[in-house]
Amino acid sequence: MSPEIRAFFDEATNTVTYLVWCPDSRHAVVIDPVLDYDHASGKVSTHSVDRVLAAAEDEGLTIDWALETHVHADHLSGAPLIKARTGAGIAIGEHVKEVQKIFRPVFMADDLKGDGADFDRLLKDGETITIGNDMDIKVMHVPGHTPADVTYVIGDNAFVGDTMFMPDYGTARADFPGGDARTLYRSIRKILELPPETTLYMCHDYKAPGRDEYAWTTTVAEQRANNLHVHDGISEDEFVEMREARDATLKAPALIMPSIQTNMRAGRLPPAETNGVRYMKVPIELPHTAGEDELAR
Repeated sequence: MSPEIRAFFDEATNTVTYLVWCPDSRHAVVIDPVLDYDHASGKVSTHSVDRVLAAAEDEGLTIDWALETHVHADHLSGAPLIKARTGAGIAIGEHVKEVQKIFRPVFMADDLKGDGADFDRLLKDGETITIGNDMDIKVMHVPGHTPADVTYVIGDNAFVGDTMFMPDYGTARADFPGGDARTLYRSIRKILELPPETTLYMCHDYKAPGRDEYAWTTTVAEQRANNLHVHDGISEDEFVEMREARDATLKAPALIMPSIQTNMRAGRLPPAETNGVRYMKVPIELPHTAGEDELAR
């Protein structure tokens, strides 16, 4: 059965959230929901999730799952809000445990067990989730950007997360802890082995130079023919050389610190301190020329 799909673009983080549903049963999933967060003020709002839930209500949908493609480093997840308002579960690839293992000590997240238990379901490569009458969602493990990335394949549609972008923009970075350019290449080729007519849904778009409009859907055939970084004919070694050189020039995402420490908890904010306030932690890396005692005075 072909699903119904509606996209919601958040320009503040260049993120696309998808509401996907079975047209017969009206059961649905939300893929990569966004919680609005202003890092300068620390203020949170629910506008993005409100839009998705309003659309679901208008369509008469029951949301069964909030599905994460990975632990995002550029926006906070709105999955807990969807769960609180609809009873939907939160699911992610089972390799999120590797991400938690990497970042739990970085943020001293002692409340995090590190076994993926913050999520309601950990998904295995090749596993299938059935929504409604017969809408099957196949899970494809596609690491490289992070260890836990998954693509969700629904009929002739695939939601690829951050593995790649529109053909004129290329592919995801692979320099985050646990990322690997060679692994990313192999994961992308795995996606590009899907039927040529498969529609690919991006998690982000940044309007490549020369393009005036945002776009987030393409096809396997278009990616294989035209993707700047990984079109047919680009070897694994060529891709790795390009990707590693490019990654060395990239800055960290603006919301990487709050995003990772929230999203590795399934979107749950860090626990409140004794004063009742929740804080985002930012580890400080000191210059080699200065000792900690010098900068603490």
